[in-house]
Amino acid sequence: MSSSACPGEARERRVKRRSRYGCRNCKLRKIKCDESRPQCKRCASFGLLCNIVLGIPDLQPITHDSRGLLATLSRVEPRAPLTNSIWTSDSSSYYQLDAKCQDFLTRYLGRSLITPDDPNMNQVNRKLLALAFTHPHLMHASLAVAFAYDRHLNGSRSVRTVEECYHCSKSAALFNKRLREPITTDEKDSIWGTAAALAVLSFASPDISGTPEGSWPLNPSMSMDLEWLRLNKGKMSLWPIVNPLRPDSIFCVMASTFAEMRSPLPEGGIDGTRTTLAVACGLHDLSTADSNPYFNSAHAVSQILGLRDDLVRIGQTELFTRSIDSRFQSLLSEKDPVALLLLYLWYRKAGRSIWWIDLRARVECPAICLYLRRYHAENHSVQAFLPGGSLADI
Repeated sequence: MSSSACPGEARERRVKRRSRYGCRNCKLRKIKCDESRPQCKRCASFGLLCNIVLGIPDLQPITHDSRGLLATLSRVEPRAPLTNSIWTSDSSSYYQLDAKCQDFLTRYLGRSLITPDDPNMNQVNRKLLALAFTHPHLMHASLAVAFAYDRHLNGSRSVRTVEECYHCSKSAALFNKRLREPITTDEKDSIWGTAAALAVLSFASPDISGTPEGSWPLNPSMSMDLEWLRLNKGKMSLWPIVNPLRPDSIFCVMASTFAEMRSPLPEGGIDGTRTTLAVACGLHDLSTADSNPYFNSAHAVSQILGLRDDLVRIGQTELFTRSIDSRFQSLLSEKDPVALLLLYLWYRKAGRSIWWIDLRARVECPAICLYLRRYHAENHSVQAFLPGGSLADI
């Protein structure tokens, strides 16, 4: 402290306090709010409708119509300031969590929703939750996943709540904006966490109709068909940029899961596949991925068909989505019966263990069955795997 500064001035500087419960307008303008109600002096002098009370938009000019609102607010008994407000914010955006979001935050996001029984993922989730308070795109994605999980627990089909749609849309918008800028090392984990959450959300949100008759593949082909597959591949395109396995990543404890996702498939033959499934796919001892477009997907789904449901892990289910190359994706788009059968078998098995797969399987499994029975009844090797068929319990 300079010798010319007197003690009284120092004490005066120390007792100055920041406004903790000021209006959002003053926070946005980075000025001190005097917290007067219903209209603070700063907003009044600037011609703004003060939003120190709830329900007033940010930076809303005072108009002739809004003067009546001010008169009404002046007669409202002031409420005690909110001391439990929870925010997520970064340098470009912010969001205040309402009571329902705070409830979901404590109810669901304190543990892992992706793999609830995995202690490593529980550890990752706690660290992701801490990151979410400084990365709004991750917070919105996490809240949307919590709303989707709540939908799963309530036995709903595909109808998303307004809150889930809002947080998913907000996360995607903020995330796309963030990806247009350079990614620093300390942001890599939040980037990967958001990408993974958005991939989960795309899968957990099948056709809006919520009924098999109105869902893919029964509905007319649209550009959004298989959007979940494109988003999953988009997530994996970020892998070399963020490298979730780097030593300082919070995801490095999931190395075994990532290894299962990237485990090699056989180069040829039918070892490991059910004979009946090999017949349906036209596989034989000399088959390879180059000679048969079903080869990789048939081998990938075969690795989980023989497992008990409680032994199916996320890495094993992701092996199937990773096996889908451009040829197999084209067959799905064309609604090829064998490709649809392999997807159906994967839905049915993986959906018993992975909740977000179950949300889509509830709708698209019966839709695929109806489609195959309606348009490919003559394909007996495919029909045998459907409910009521001789191989339905495979």
